[in-house]
Parts: sequence; structure tokens; C-alpha cells
Amino acid sequence: MPSLYGRSYTRRELEAHVGDVSQIASVTACRLADGFEDGAPAVDFRTGTGFEFTVLPGRGLDISRASLAGRSLAWRSAQTDRHPAHYEPEGLGWLRSFAGGLLATCGTLWHGAPCVDGAESLGLHGRIGNTPATNVRWDAEWQGDDYVLSVEGRLREAVVFGDNVAMSRRIEARLGESRLVIVDTVENLGFAPAPHMMLYHVNLGFPVVAEGARIVAPSAEARPRDADATEGGEHWNRIEGPTPGYREKCYFHTMRSAADGTVTAAVVNPGCDGGRGLAVYVRYRQAELPLFTEWKMMGQGVYVVGLEPCNALVMGRPVEREAGRLQMLQPGERRCYRVEIGAAAGPEALAVVERLAEGVR
Repeated sequence: MPSLYGRSYTRRELEAHVGDVSQIASVTACRLADGFEDGAPAVDFRTGTGFEFTVLPGRGLDISRASLAGRSLAWRSAQTDRHPAHYEPEGLGWLRSFAGGLLATCGTLWHGAPCVDGAESLGLHGRIGNTPATNVRWDAEWQGDDYVLSVEGRLREAVVFGDNVAMSRRIEARLGESRLVIVDTVENLGFAPAPHMMLYHVNLGFPVVAEGARIVAPSAEARPRDADATEGGEHWNRIEGPTPGYREKCYFHTMRSAADGTVTAAVVNPGCDGGRGLAVYVRYRQAELPLFTEWKMMGQGVYVVGLEPCNALVMGRPVEREAGRLQMLQPGERRCYRVEIGAAAGPEALAVVERLAEGVR
């Protein structure tokens, strides 16, 4: 039953107040126009709480813009939501179409640093985030007294004489809530084992990322990736203001899960909006995504915190294989992932997010 404007409504009670539910919440398909975005399909969501986001079926069903009551939640780069035809897979070319956005999925066969793995030259972060979805379907429907907004589709990474992996994705949100849930199923359709690396690159930006905000997570250890991250590593959870000459820092976290097996990590800014506060969190199942990378970039213009649950680190596929972290999908094998991203405003809501991020149910 949706809770809106200070009270809860049954389906019939709410329908008595509106001509159509789209007056309050909706899923709307459109197509972007102009420049590098021209021709890219998009699906816009509104949940009735001021929580809004855009899904890009042409870009792996990733999530672009997102906001709560007009306050942006996601960092947005200068690259815009480029049509996948402009993707440059070699080396660091992925960065030329990295629009930031609330979610940039990395994988499914590899992610992380560019590398050469055997006879394969692998660019940054894999292809899935620049792969167009097929069988795309969006809907908004009553399920009892819950109004469910959704989009789903299917993605495939395949090459003749090589890997053949498919991913089915469903993104769902509900009327009266300020959260979304991503459910992915990855399946090896081929007849040989396939390497499998997944990373959910959740990119948070101003105004939730601002001086005085902090990262809250049940971290038992934050291991710096390199010398840049080692410098100031004791402040991995502190958000500074935009800093000239800042060099990105990555930390590999060992997380403590809650009693239900989930991990929640958040950026909490109690000073946002005159002290009302703003928080964004990501929650995932540790059994599915046992590792976690924090991307902290406090540079001018590139001012972002990445919260990134994953099943492998970002050092490149050969490094992951040598370290024993590289997972393999056997022929016909499926892996399922569930990731929740939500936002909250107001002191009481922020307190709830902090308790979740500290592992307290």
C-alpha cells in the first residue's frame, strides 16, 4: 500500500482522487535527440515521492539521471548519455562515453583496468554498459494495493569462436517509495567455461557529495589500491570540497554483513538543504557480491564518490586470475544479483540509513 503525502492509500482510495495514476507516478519511454545522444532510447520513472530516474535501454539498461525532490543524486560527467554507436572499446576509450549516472554496470566478462589476457586485449570496464538491450518492456501496474513501475530487457555478450553470455535485467520501483531494485540474471549460453566479473559502479555527486558529508559503511578494513590512496587513507570516509590537482583514490573494503546477509553503504550529508539532510545508499547481498570498491575523486569537475559492490577487484583480469578471485561461469550456469539503491531526506530518514549502513536492523 503506497504511503504518500503523510498517509497510506489503498488502490481504490487513490484512484478516487485522480483521473489516472500517471498524475502521481509514471513510466514514460522517449528517445534522446541532438549531439552524441541522438537516437538513444530512454525510460523515465516517477514514483510520486519526488524520486525520479532515467534508464537507458541502449546503454545496458543502466541508470542515468536521478533526483529526489529536485536534488540530484548522481554525478554527471561532461560526456552526456552517448548513443552506444560512439563507444570506443580500446584501452581507456570507455571514459569517452562514461556519463557517470546513478549506475554504470561493468562486466560481465571482465571489468577494471585495461590489460592483455592471453590473446585478448581488454579495454577498461568491459562492454556491457555500452550494449543495447533487446526485448525491452516497460510497465506500470497494480499488484494488489502496490503500484509497481518497471523496465526489463536482455543483453548479450557473444563472439564467434568465443564466449556467449546473456544478462537479463529488471529494474523496479514502487509508488510511494524513494528506492529502486535491480535484479540481474547472468547465464553462460556457451559450451565452455566463461570468465565472469561484475561491478555495480554507483556514482554519487553534488549536493549529497559535498564538504562535510561522509561515507558510512560497515567496513572492517579499507585497503588502499596504490600510493595515491595510501596518502590520507585514514580519511577514506571523509568528503572534502572540490580540490585542485586531486588524484583519484580507490579503497578495497572488507565489509561486515548484517544478520540477513546484506551490506548497506551510503553517503550521508546532514548539512544539505539547510540542515534537512540528504543520503543515498546502496544495498546488496554479500554472498552474491563479496567485494567492494570505493572510488573517491574530489577533483574539480570530477567530484564524485563511487560505491561499487563487485565480485572481483579492478586491477585487471590477469591479476584477478593470479589472485584466485576470478570466477568462472560453467556452461548453462546462472548467477543472480539483487542491488537496491535508495535516497532519503530529513533527520529521521538519515538516522535510518546510518543504522542500516552500520549493520543494525
